Amino acid sequence: MLRLGDIAPNFKAKTSNGEIDFYDYLGDSWGVLFSHPADYTPVCTTELGRTASLKPEFDKRNVKVMALSVDSVESHKGWINDINETQNTEVNFPIIADEDKSISEAYGMLHPNASATLTVRSLFIIAPDKTVKLIITYPASTGRNFQEILRVIDSLQLTAYHSVATPADWKDGEDVVVSPAIKTEDIPAKFPKGHKVIKPYLRTTPQPNK
Repeated sequence: MLRLGDIAPNFKAKTSNGEIDFYDYLGDSWGVLFSHPADYTPVCTTELGRTASLKPEFDKRNVKVMALSVDSVESHKGWINDINETQNTEVNFPIIADEDKSISEAYGMLHPNASATLTVRSLFIIAPDKTVKLIITYPASTGRNFQEILRVIDSLQLTAYHSVATPADWKDGEDVVVSPAIKTEDIPAKFPKGHKVIKPYLRTTPQPNK
């Protein structure tokens, strides 16, 4: 099973957009790779439509998206027609055909307790250095919260470049937590927007990249 901080396995695959090398597809971008149990499933139909409608938000964050199902490219293309029709959108990202389940196995998307043959609904956020930064797995009955996925991407990108963490329920633009590694007396030089000392171990500052 992949863990946070592991290098995301590279792969070549047939997709609804042609053959793709995963690393080449990502380039220097962040990536979201998410799996679906099978084509023509109701919850996943809404999810792929939602992902397509959010493409401007992913683009703004320099994130490329790729979905996966164990069905064929031909099946994907038929399903895409249904997604576009029912979700009032145009699917604008590749859907991987993982018929031999090699990618599903490399990413730990096959859970025997859920199904020995179908992928669970896992989502991976991958940084430009190809390390895995987030793993979320949902049951088949619960649709993903894409606002939460965007929120997490905002947090990951912010904390990757600044010595801060994001508190509970944080949203882009709100105050953040100063890293414990920074001494309180050093905060003004590093975070000139000001700070609050709530406890010696809990210091907040305005979001530094806003």
